[in-house]
Amino acid sequence: MTPPAPLRLPQPDEALDWFRDRTSAGLDTARELVAGLRDAPPSGAEEVLRRWDEVTLELSNVGALASLLSNVHPQVEVRTACEEAEVELDKLATELRQDRALYDVFAALDATGLDATAARLLAKTLEEFRRSGVDQDDETRRRLAEISERITTVDQEFSRNIRDDVRTVRVTPDQLAGMPVDWVEAHPADAEGLITVTTDAPDAVPVRMFARDADVRRQVAIAFLERGWPDNDALLKELFDLRHEYANLVGYSDWASYDAAVKMIEKGPAIPEFIDRIAQAAQEPMERDLAVVMECYRREVPDAQAIDAADASYYQELVRKEQHDVDSQRVRTYFSFEKVRQGLLEVTGRLFGLRYEPALDAVPWHEDVAAYDVYSAAGDGTAEAGESLGRIYLDLHPREGKYKHAAQFTITNGVAGRQLPEGALVCNFSKGLMEHDHVVTLFHEFGHLVHHLLGGHVGWTRFAGVATEWDFVEAPSQMLEEWAWDAEVLQTFATDASGEPIPADLVDRMRAADDFGKGMYARQQMFYAAVSYWFHTERPADLTAKQIELQERYSPYRYIDDTHFFANFGHLGGYSSAYYTYMWSLVIAKDLFSAFDPDDLFAADVAGRYRDRVLAPGGTKDAADLVADFLGRPYTFDAYAAWLER
Repeated sequence: MTPPAPLRLPQPDEALDWFRDRTSAGLDTARELVAGLRDAPPSGAEEVLRRWDEVTLELSNVGALASLLSNVHPQVEVRTACEEAEVELDKLATELRQDRALYDVFAALDATGLDATAARLLAKTLEEFRRSGVDQDDETRRRLAEISERITTVDQEFSRNIRDDVRTVRVTPDQLAGMPVDWVEAHPADAEGLITVTTDAPDAVPVRMFARDADVRRQVAIAFLERGWPDNDALLKELFDLRHEYANLVGYSDWASYDAAVKMIEKGPAIPEFIDRIAQAAQEPMERDLAVVMECYRREVPDAQAIDAADASYYQELVRKEQHDVDSQRVRTYFSFEKVRQGLLEVTGRLFGLRYEPALDAVPWHEDVAAYDVYSAAGDGTAEAGESLGRIYLDLHPREGKYKHAAQFTITNGVAGRQLPEGALVCNFSKGLMEHDHVVTLFHEFGHLVHHLLGGHVGWTRFAGVATEWDFVEAPSQMLEEWAWDAEVLQTFATDASGEPIPADLVDRMRAADDFGKGMYARQQMFYAAVSYWFHTERPADLTAKQIELQERYSPYRYIDDTHFFANFGHLGGYSSAYYTYMWSLVIAKDLFSAFDPDDLFAADVAGRYRDRVLAPGGTKDAADLVADFLGRPYTFDAYAAWLER
């Protein structure tokens, strides 16, 4: 049988008509399939589920590409058309999930004889119908449809405001004393003798870390924290109200409870309990590390009682340099972007048995984007040697109108024998030298991409790729970060201009310096998680006041007056009330990594078992079962607690 071919994307200037035609055809096909399923369903349960999975495939093909291109395409007309398609898709999906006649087809199915995966699909499908209000009266279903459509629109506007709000600070060259040489060379002064610093990560992160001028650091920090303000304040309040009303209409006390019901955590009130558990565990490490930072800070600001985000990165960097002999400016000389990207492919190829080849026939949406076809390099596991596993696109540098964070986007979900999985990594890194933190981020996000590819061959669209519970999806990515901290791994690609690899003792000091701040990191993450949860459950009239309250309770850093970080906290869109996910997943990731031998991170038996039992099954099992299949036991808090105390 001829294997499926990758999707052929259009030239950027032909994308608008191509996308509209593809969207129209996909939605029409989905409607035709549904009509046949509703009016003349097949006689067998599996045949019904297969037909429904074809509908899911058509809808996912429209939605995935719309989500990606709305965030990355260089033409605003294409981005706008994609946003419009997302609204249309959401409207159709809501109609289908609220279609009582369609629901009755599934409710009448006899699961006897279905294999475990098909039975799981039937159960998930019925659950999704009920969570959409299929069993409500006509007026309630109408209102739910209105809410769903409006949520999509508001979320798009919220994200667009963040994406398009790139702020700048103009400074003289002497105000940038302390900045890396390569950064300065890439930022020449203009005709007025001034240098423009933007809030994009390749500008803002190094300035806040290295610039000696406290006023410049503060200006950049405030500009960064103010993105999306004030427009997003009203949008967020509306979004929280809409989600709350939706949850109430389908029988839940609040949005967090509705959202948690299909996650590992299961219950909304368990979220603040988890937040407080992590906060308590991190209290002592945070206080210990913060005292060291404050001692350093008080050398220059003797009467300081607290430190805020405008100064935190700079003084933490000083501590790393003074106490751990880690100079981040020296560290970054080992991380040239091109070498890092190639090293990432070699490391993941070796670990997971993959081979990457440039996709010469691919048509990326921008000249900065690199495309690769991915093949199985080994004959064991789930694929034959040389088998095509999918295609990836790496869109890794900032530009105007592009998504400002780091994420993996689906292009196509993989279905065995039907369609190859394809995905894109969308980040905002420098084209020159990278901070090691950004190298870790790249490994993290690539973990999602590998999960999408390896899990894209299960045979059902609904369970393709990263289709596990949402509070598990970060765990495989967080675990892959460990390979970006291993000296032997880094020495395979982290070399300076003369070709000398990064010294192992420097990597050891980098690890110690990173461990130094993890208590503060954990508490800051719990601040974000608390904002995510309480903004949705309390829906405060004054979001700024609630942010300040939560920051004082959880964060190690003092609030900066008149700033509104929540206005650019993009995770309030996609993750909604569930930002706790990152730390929940990290608990699992630390346990997963405990199965690997630190002295042999590429051991084929462990890596193969992890690939085949955690990544390749996609969403065909509950996440807890995937983890237990790999570890041979249920996951525990122990590895995380040991890491936090180390």
